[in-house]
Amino acid sequence: MKKVLVLGAGMVIKPLIRYLLNDFQVKILTRTVSDAEKVIAGHPRGKFGKLDVSTELLKLNNEIPDVDIVISLLPYIYHPMIAELCIKHKKPMVTTSYVSAKMQALDNQAKNAGVLILNEIGLDPGIDHMSAMQIIHKVQNSGGKITSFCSYCGGLLAPEANTNPWGYKFSWSPKGAVLALKNNARYLKDGEKIEISGEHLFDDYSIVKIGEFGEFEAYPNRDSIPYIEKYGISGVKTMYRGTLRNLGWCKIWRLIGKIGLLDEEEKKLEGLTYKEFVNGELETDSEVMRKFEWLGLLSEKTLPLKKGSALDVLSSRLFEKLQYEPKERDMIILHHEFLASFSERKKKITSTLVDFGIPGGDSSMSSTVGLPAAIGTKLILEGKINSKGVCIPTLPEIYEIMLKELEQQGITFNEKTQECKRSKDF
Repeated sequence: MKKVLVLGAGMVIKPLIRYLLNDFQVKILTRTVSDAEKVIAGHPRGKFGKLDVSTELLKLNNEIPDVDIVISLLPYIYHPMIAELCIKHKKPMVTTSYVSAKMQALDNQAKNAGVLILNEIGLDPGIDHMSAMQIIHKVQNSGGKITSFCSYCGGLLAPEANTNPWGYKFSWSPKGAVLALKNNARYLKDGEKIEISGEHLFDDYSIVKIGEFGEFEAYPNRDSIPYIEKYGISGVKTMYRGTLRNLGWCKIWRLIGKIGLLDEEEKKLEGLTYKEFVNGELETDSEVMRKFEWLGLLSEKTLPLKKGSALDVLSSRLFEKLQYEPKERDMIILHHEFLASFSERKKKITSTLVDFGIPGGDSSMSSTVGLPAAIGTKLILEGKINSKGVCIPTLPEIYEIMLKELEQQGITFNEKTQECKRSKDF
């Protein structure tokens, strides 16, 4: 029986481990052994152990030869060093993270070693790539051309779980979520390249309506431009990948960045109150003030940390307050909008995934991130994915079989096509 090594035991791991244990031996290595123990739950094909990859790289090096594939759910900064070990030992690797420049630089080494390093195989990135490529190739195979592509994705509250002023609760790593709010962004709009610095990210947002679920704020997600080439849609006039959040999100985070609460520099905090720590100018009686008060950032309580960064304090407070109750569920929305031009007609194509978590069970976030990684791992071990090098799931040999398996797991899209007869429709 083949062996899978999983690094990390975060908030999205349960569906992944449960899926893999059906067919393989699985070993989890993580800093927090108790989390891994809960996930394995005594399963006879499951094992777990302690590993801090930042200080125990030699230990990891000794583990990899004994397994058939490695899945890394650790922060993306560790992926290149893990990938180097996988290439050294000729073992494939799977991650759900974006391909960094350091990871991409390993492409030739991986190809020369005959190794697949499959990245961006979660939700966003992941399912978004696969569902988009299926439609893009369908249009191209029918003689059409994509002229505009906008994709929006959000990990959100189910409507009945929207019970706090922030309109958000965490279904994945709070610090990871907050760090993602500092990214620069770039996209193409009507032929013009738009560049947004991280500090101005929340100045650039729009309102998007998603069916019966109403309006959301959308702000740009990292750099959309490289996906023109990756998706094979050269000549496209608009290329935009955005994140969805409930209304009011961008205003609060614009202020948070302005008053320095996203700073990562470690400082002395001993003896400071939350109010002294914030030390920013807030509008009296404003919606922003209400959100800060609810979070406890304006209280006279002393900070629990003796030293740390502003981001550490903020992340800790967010994680404590923005939690799902046991019977609440989260919601994933992934929505694509394409404009396609054919010889005698033009079409607008939309494709929408709406998925809910299970109260008291798996979150939608854990299912839509963990299951693609698990399915990809299984297909690699079964020899059904034969690509080599540093890849993302944009090839038909990957996405066709992946989307079919995801559909069997209940993760499906609603696709609609509209003929465009007037210029304003297009």
